[in-house]
Amino acid sequence: MLLGVDVGGTFTDAVLVDGGRLHTAKAPSTPGDQSEGVAVAIRAVLAAAGAEPAAVRRFAHGMTVGTNALLERRGARTALVATAGFTDLLEIARQNRPTLYRLCEDRPPPLAPPDLRVAVRERVGADGVVLPLDDEEVERVGDEIERLAPEAVAVCLLFSFARPDHERRLGAALRERFGDLHVSVSSEVLPRFREYERCATTVLDAYLAPRLGGYLRGLTGRCREIGVPEPLVMQSSGGVTDAGRAAAGGAWSVLSGPAGGAVGAGLIASESGSGDALGLDMGGTSCDVCVVERGRVGRTETREFAGRPIQLPMVDVHTVGAGGGSIAWRDRGGALRVGPRSAGADPGPACYGAGGTEPTVTDANLLLGYLDPEGGLAGGVALDPAAAARAIGALAESLDLDPLATAAGIRAVANQEMVRALRVITVERGIDPRRFDLLPFGGAGPLHAIDVAAELGIARVICPRPGGVLSALGLVCAERRRDTTRTVMLGGRELTATAIADAVATTIAGLDRDPAATLEAIYELRYAGQAFELPIGAPLEPDPAALVAAFAAEHERRYGYRGDDRAVELVNIRVASREPLADFELPVGGGAEPRRSTRTAHLPAGPEPVAVLAGEPRPGFAAAGPCVFELAETTFLVPAGWRATVDRHGSIVATREEGR
Repeated sequence: MLLGVDVGGTFTDAVLVDGGRLHTAKAPSTPGDQSEGVAVAIRAVLAAAGAEPAAVRRFAHGMTVGTNALLERRGARTALVATAGFTDLLEIARQNRPTLYRLCEDRPPPLAPPDLRVAVRERVGADGVVLPLDDEEVERVGDEIERLAPEAVAVCLLFSFARPDHERRLGAALRERFGDLHVSVSSEVLPRFREYERCATTVLDAYLAPRLGGYLRGLTGRCREIGVPEPLVMQSSGGVTDAGRAAAGGAWSVLSGPAGGAVGAGLIASESGSGDALGLDMGGTSCDVCVVERGRVGRTETREFAGRPIQLPMVDVHTVGAGGGSIAWRDRGGALRVGPRSAGADPGPACYGAGGTEPTVTDANLLLGYLDPEGGLAGGVALDPAAAARAIGALAESLDLDPLATAAGIRAVANQEMVRALRVITVERGIDPRRFDLLPFGGAGPLHAIDVAAELGIARVICPRPGGVLSALGLVCAERRRDTTRTVMLGGRELTATAIADAVATTIAGLDRDPAATLEAIYELRYAGQAFELPIGAPLEPDPAALVAAFAAEHERRYGYRGDDRAVELVNIRVASREPLADFELPVGGGAEPRRSTRTAHLPAGPEPVAVLAGEPRPGFAAAGPCVFELAETTFLVPAGWRATVDRHGSIVATREEGR
């Protein structure tokens, strides 16, 4: 059996795959210690399957420990060791502003404050060592670290991506002297140029690693108590790694949660669609969107998270604060707003009856009749319509609106947030969203999907059978993955097949991998004089002319022109080691004839009876809107003008009727 558990802001989802059978469970997340909710979810899904813990062969886990520690600034007390004259690199940063027209808006405070920075008397230049690092200086740096008593240390010296000897010497000395103190060294974390991004990523790695390590050690202990294997941890890159390796590299798992959903979206897009889809993961706290092409989600090497740059391989996901628990409010101008603040898991939306009093998107959907007030939600959550009505009524009074109009407005504002997010990753990048399927998942995604699709001109929406727990399913089918990168700076006559092959071999040598794993390479190129690069996929031994031609074609596609008479530089080489862990196949068949009933829902055209189809529908089942599919972990709303059919994997495929 294969087990996957994903921790979200509101719920913790579990999936257990036993051959052709799929078992699911949900449990409320436990923000104080996420491993508590994980243990509850594991026991629940084992009970649902009637399985013993010893039957689980592999356990993959996605979490938000690093994400939350960064957002809430609850990481380790971190010191920065940097070349003398460069200790303020984090504050100098880049000369761009977070918001163009808000001149007084500050950047987030550095994770390594000024009183925890140590200057090292050494210097490496572009042409070699300028000032050697001697034994006395190494000893002095150690004494300073002992005096400061940090919980973690980040070492980032100038030009260490090209000549890492000084960094390695300092890192080794600190590890030997202080034992359990976590030390992140930039030439190990990110051996590439651009000192600010390298320094920021290394400090982030040191800041998160102790917290992540403590969580994973606690979770591993709970796994031993339950009797399931130690967890494989989802990384931001969309591949899993051992818990020990994940604990040692805090920055690699910041997007652990969204990565599982992106992998799951790629699986469903291939099996139930054309392979090209826009993933829409709407959970309780936020909404993550991604582009899947030919069954694979896009990846990026550069991203800002909470205002801080991270330059490591990660799935290309864009996040907005539009979840089921996102709180609706009236701004100072009298406009209705939704998010980014969320009711989270504690107390949750008002309708959860756990003490929440502020109106949320889930409260609005309940008041509009899209959710069953008697049936409750997955995870054992009973719904309280009266509490939802009170919360929305108070907001409606402040807006001078009817409560139902306010609920419809909350839903419309949340939909526009998601539409805007999808436009960021499609239209703003030259991608036409109309040629993609929309693939909603998460507990709340399918409830809003068709409204979002109609706004973008998308004609087909695919609601997966395990839509409410797809991120956990993505963990089950994820591959083991290791990534590394290296700055090479080859241009002009140096850009030869031999030079590229030597650089690739050196990059691969620094990759800890299984000899049987598949290797893939990405080459980052630019025209001479440009500030940034474009990634180009090519073989491990590429032909330079073919590589340059592919870059020119991509440059023209992205920017509308090419410079065939301009010199091209190969700046970085990225290599990934990919190792499938199991021949996973999406279960086929199952389901039955849904239980039919009706209830009144307040649709845009007004209140009207809506067919309610409860339970997992069998393959081949069809229905026309307006109707509501009530699945085990999510609800799929199909309005008038759309028709839904169930495919062989249990996915509900809704298509827009002709002329609509």
